Amino acid sequence: MPKRILTGTVVSDKGDKTVVVKVERKVKHPLYGKIIRRSKKYHAHDEDNAIKAGETVRIEETKPYSKLKTWKVLDKVETSTKPKAAAAPGEVEA
Repeated sequence: MPKRILTGTVVSDKGDKTVVVKVERKVKHPLYGKIIRRSKKYHAHDEDNAIKAGETVRIEETKPYSKLKTWKVLDKVETSTKPKAAAAPGEVEA
């Protein structure tokens, strides 16, 4: 059986070699049909303590490292940063 790979945002990096990753998914409400967000937190193993809170990462299912940790961090997802908006002509920059 293939290992699952999920993408989420790190919400905590306080544990030693552990990060908490929040994975969000969108589902359709069974009765009303509205798209709603559901989220779940996973404890993932980060061997080098390289991942910080706020980063987007990919995690992979593994054999249990501990009672709660059954995932490991694969890598950071490169997020594009928006360039600063240029000032309009005739506008003075502060």
